[in-house]
Amino acid sequence: MPRTAAKVTQADIARTVRAVAQARVQAVIEVAPDGTIRVLMGSSAPVVAGPAKQFEAEEEIVM
Repeated sequence: MPRTAAKVTQADIARTVRAVAQARVQAVIEVAPDGTIRVLMGSSAPVVAGPAKQFEAEEEIVM
């Protein structure tokens, strides 16, 4: 029996990380279980190593 298709791939995440790095903005990247990649940008975006804390985003981009 074949595996189900991935909702998000490593390449998708790598492209998102490169885009944020190229834009040189402070941002948090979240990957939801449904495969949605969210980039939360702004001065209120926390710098964390683990899961993001709840906060109000100044700007949000959904890819």
